[in-house]
Amino acid sequence: MSSVLMILIMIAVFYFLLIRPESKKKKEAAAMRASLKVGDQITTIGGIVGTICAIKEETIVMETGADRVRIEFTKWAISSKGTQAEQDVTAQEKKDKKDK
Repeated sequence: MSSVLMILIMIAVFYFLLIRPESKKKKEAAAMRASLKVGDQITTIGGIVGTICAIKEETIVMETGADRVRIEFTKWAISSKGTQAEQDVTAQEKKDKKDK
């Protein structure tokens, strides 16, 4: 009886520490990708930074650099909205507010 209880406790721990946070991150990423619009700055999984110039069903066309090179990516390849520098500043501001 106690071994069954221990197994149930371990399953609960795995669910709350591993499975649930991962599914929450996936939902947040899907919501971010669904909310993208033309003109947003994005960063891809490969680290390419650019501005969205067209959105299609499953792909996004983005411009990179001053020479206006256009590259088409699938939506799942978008890692974040904005650039890494903007995200660092936002994270620092949140940390400063929390410290106060």
